[in-house]
Amino acid sequence: MSVHKVTFKETFEDFTDAAFSVNGPLLTTLKGLLKQPGLLFHEFLGGKRKKYYKPVAFFLLTTVVYLFIHSLIGFDPLKDAIIQVSDAADPDKLLSQARDFMLLNIDNMLFIFVFTLAIFSKIFFYSRNTLAEFLAISFYMIGVYTLIVTLNMFFVHYWSSAIKPIEILIMGVYFIVAMTSFLNRPKFRIIIKSFVLYFMAFISYLILSFGLSTLIIFIKLL
Repeated sequence: MSVHKVTFKETFEDFTDAAFSVNGPLLTTLKGLLKQPGLLFHEFLGGKRKKYYKPVAFFLLTTVVYLFIHSLIGFDPLKDAIIQVSDAADPDKLLSQARDFMLLNIDNMLFIFVFTLAIFSKIFFYSRNTLAEFLAISFYMIGVYTLIVTLNMFFVHYWSSAIKPIEILIMGVYFIVAMTSFLNRPKFRIIIKSFVLYFMAFISYLILSFGLSTLIIFIKLL
């Protein structure tokens, strides 16, 4: 019995209903992502999709959790930002305001990270899976990253903003471990490629986020 490939249509299909459904096997998905992400990816792509929470739904759910906790503890990006916002009198108004907007809203732009991670995964491991399959995996992974950001938000808010970058490091380690367990290839090669892949995807995420922020500020200034 052949199993059809994951498609873009399937990844996004009925994501609104799935995102807010309480019937999905969320605990099984969380356990799999934290303990055996490679096995979860293999089973989901291999056809055992009813066993797990859908990737887009998982990403949306973790985003809702982040926004809820953000509001609950009164997290203030202005107060807790590592880099303070620019002086309003900055002569380069557009770029400085775009930079500030990005810094204060970077965690709200994680959907961009999903796509950069999927695209670079396809580039680095082009013969392994389709772009749609890597996109499904990326939704799962950035969902985990959102949970890491949410947890770290407590430490940043109640302790010190200096520890905020640790979420990037933790996600990098998680990504390398997940890819190593997922791809059946020599581990050293996978570790190196995954490290470079993650770095390039993250930098691209920042660049695109800045571009989006610049566009938003430009429209506001019109």
